[in-house]
Amino acid sequence: MIEPGSDPDAVTESFFDPVLAERLSAIALTTRRPMLGTVSGRHQSPHRGSSVEFAEYRRYQPGDDLRRLDWRAYGRSDRYYVKEFEADTNLRLVLVLDGSGSMGFGDKLHAARQIAATLAYIAIRQGDAAGLICASDAGSELLPPRRIAGQVSVLFERLRNLQAAGVTTLEETLHQLAETIRERALIVVISDLLLEPPTLRSAVEHLAFRKHDVAMFHLMDPVELQPDWDRPIRLNDMEGDESILVDPDEIAAGYADAVQDFLEEVERISRETAVDYHRVMLDRPIEESLMGFLAGRGRDSAV
Repeated sequence: MIEPGSDPDAVTESFFDPVLAERLSAIALTTRRPMLGTVSGRHQSPHRGSSVEFAEYRRYQPGDDLRRLDWRAYGRSDRYYVKEFEADTNLRLVLVLDGSGSMGFGDKLHAARQIAATLAYIAIRQGDAAGLICASDAGSELLPPRRIAGQVSVLFERLRNLQAAGVTTLEETLHQLAETIRERALIVVISDLLLEPPTLRSAVEHLAFRKHDVAMFHLMDPVELQPDWDRPIRLNDMEGDESILVDPDEIAAGYADAVQDFLEEVERISRETAVDYHRVMLDRPIEESLMGFLAGRGRDSAV
């Protein structure tokens, strides 16, 4: 467990606000899917245990703990039944940070660091495990989820050293996680999602098939929705070497329609694959997005 103010490195990071993190820590980070953990925790497990939450009755089988026999049920039915309870377990949080060149536009990378750092701190603060993988062509080495206090410093160092460059490897990274993360986890993707929607669908469906709980923070600069171009401008591909000269008057209508179609498709994919989707506009405080994410998951887990 991390005590408030016990991590000096965390306090000095420009992308981490310890006051905000402590305030948000009052809202538990929960999962919408049963987890498989290694220690007792606060999250639902697919296995049955002996916690205080009653789950169901089950017919007695030889070898069952006789202390769990329900004698009242026996008196009513003349059959032996045992009580089963929900087993609680710990959560594994895996943060997937897009490190492609397009994340260098505006404040995207800084916002991604803020979200990742805050969620990692909250997870470890409440006794859960947090890990990180950066999706970029510079390499996608996983920092495995751990629940030790020193994990925060290691994870923050990874965030500090991350540079936005090259093409996105988000699709490959998500498929890699689906194949290598054996235990069920909360996979949080932080990206501008500049990839073809069918490839995004394939990746999140793979994670869902492996029983992972998937959330996405979709980072967008307001300029991407409403460009403020008032004269011909040269656009450079931040993930390649191409550039193009465009006249805003000629492309304005088509651009707006294309962006709207893209956003609607991403939201449709999220609905159909049960992804916890959050669009993050960079002209709004990050606290709003984090608060909505944490509070929404609390409501979902209470249903």
